[in-house]
Amino acid sequence: MRLAENARPQSTLRRGAPRGFTLLEMMIVIAIITILVSIGAMQYQKVVLRSREAVLHQDLFVMRKAIQDFTGDTESAPQSLDDLVDKKYLGEIPVDPITRTKDWNPVTCDTVLDAEQVAGGICDVHSASDQVSPFEGTPYSTW
Repeated sequence: MRLAENARPQSTLRRGAPRGFTLLEMMIVIAIITILVSIGAMQYQKVVLRSREAVLHQDLFVMRKAIQDFTGDTESAPQSLDDLVDKKYLGEIPVDPITRTKDWNPVTCDTVLDAEQVAGGICDVHSASDQVSPFEGTPYSTW
């Protein structure tokens, strides 16, 4: 029996030619990919939370500066955060990045912050969230 030049015996096709991946190899690759994706997702969530905290710090700084400027310029503290927007000390009341709403907790003080101040009003502002920062270990409402 004579074989054609390009033909191989049937026994070499089964042993020598790789035909694909085994189920075990595929399961190992899928498990490794799953582990890497879950680690990446956890890191992504931490980065997002850290960026929200940075925005919260910046928003509080800006609003507190606006309260001080308003009090120094008008010789009376603002009675609401809307007063800061009306007098153009803020473009708009920022959204709390933790609660994702404009619900801030303004602190009203009867004491005067400046010698020329004639009336009390808002002297500080805090986040309305009672969540605790996993990075700083303090509630956002105390920042």
